[in-house]
Amino acid sequence: MTIRTGDRIPEVTLTKLDGGGPTPVETARLFAGRTIALFAVPGAFTPTCSEKHLPSFIGKADELRAKGVDEIICLATNDAFVMNAWGKAAGADGKISMLADGNGEFGKATGLTVDLSKLGLGTRLQRFSMLVKDGRVEQLNVEAPGEFWVSSAEHLLGQLG
Repeated sequence: MTIRTGDRIPEVTLTKLDGGGPTPVETARLFAGRTIALFAVPGAFTPTCSEKHLPSFIGKADELRAKGVDEIICLATNDAFVMNAWGKAAGADGKISMLADGNGEFGKATGLTVDLSKLGLGTRLQRFSMLVKDGRVEQLNVEAPGEFWVSSAEHLLGQLG
């Protein structure tokens, strides 16, 4: 079943690169008592993700924070080393937290996966954005295949009022 507005974020372990090595990040602690803008992409360094999705959140980071967002997280089914390198290459440092769902735990637990095996990419996260307050999904925006709009920072900002 796919996660919906009002549902709690599942308790899984994500990964970030911290101090030179991969560090586990427990979602229960990450989302507790905070407002998080989370967006997911099918893959780091892929065209739409690199040219539109990540840049939309980098460009709107200050506006999102001004609307009460404590942290902006980019999530992909890549490893923490790739996510870190992508964030540096894109200029996301200090604006976006780059987290890895390398084992696909978050994708499986939320039902937000897409099979891209025909492209040699395997099972990945769907393109989406969500606003999470204290561990509960307040807004969920899942893109149709091949589309990019409802998961953009601009769209999420519009939902914040």
